[in-house]
Amino acid sequence: MSMQLPTPIADYVEANARLDIDGMLKPFERDAVFIDNGKRFEGQAAIRLLFHEEVIPVKAIFTPDTVREEGGDVVVEGLAHGDFPGSPLRFTYRFTLANGAIKALETTV
Repeated sequence: MSMQLPTPIADYVEANARLDIDGMLKPFERDAVFIDNGKRFEGQAAIRLLFHEEVIPVKAIFTPDTVREEGGDVVVEGLAHGDFPGSPLRFTYRFTLANGAIKALETTV
């Protein structure tokens, strides 16, 4: 990846490329919030379940191609590909970082 992503985001993206649930979860704060196309998951246990049920089975891998700061958040855009209808789809990931970790992540198509 040629762009410079903050460490917790880079760690998440790299773990996602390996479909590594533990690695994907590691950069999140314990009480982080993940909003996936309007569905809200609070805390690491709920986020782990999201990864286990909706990311891993369809091998959904996000490949960022743009990054910018917006309103204090880091907005990353790119294609997600996998075994799901419409693949690849363009996603926007809006990360809120705090204390060197992901505090919140919102994904939209």
